[in-house]
Amino acid sequence: MKVLIAISGASGASLGLKALRALPADVEKHLIVSDHAQIVLEKEERVIRHHDEAIWASVASGSFGIDAMLIIPCSMNTLAKISVGIADNLTTRAASVMIKEQKKLLLAPREMPFSPIALENMLKLSKLGIIIAPPVLAYYSEQDSLDQMEDFMIGKWFDLIGIENNLYKRWSDHDES
Repeated sequence: MKVLIAISGASGASLGLKALRALPADVEKHLIVSDHAQIVLEKEERVIRHHDEAIWASVASGSFGIDAMLIIPCSMNTLAKISVGIADNLTTRAASVMIKEQKKLLLAPREMPFSPIALENMLKLSKLGIIIAPPVLAYYSEQDSLDQMEDFMIGKWFDLIGIENNLYKRWSDHDES
């Protein structure tokens, strides 16, 4: 499986990197980092990094075969561009290809509260089959730290794109009183 993670906007960029690191070893990992979210990656990450200006990169082609793309975090600017088909950088171009190829695309919008314009854009994309999954906590998984909260969100995102994981405590019959 090939998975592309794009990090747009600086706020929450560490969550995108944590999701990248949590991907199973047998997944081919690709990463796009916007200029505003520039992160220095260690060599042992085993990540193929693509510059956001390189719209000709392999991940912008449907024939390359990316199976799923996650934009964590997804800025409102990136969300708006995707919703109207603007493909002016590698992140938005790759997202456009995911939509065209009917592949899994997950956006984790990071703004709060959402403006009516952002909500309209999310609704439009959701109707196209794009997964809109902001970083939202669930209290049933009994998180005790920020690290566990992030694991929960990443685990839920992986569930949505079909990557098995055990990053969080799942609801079970044993939890009922």
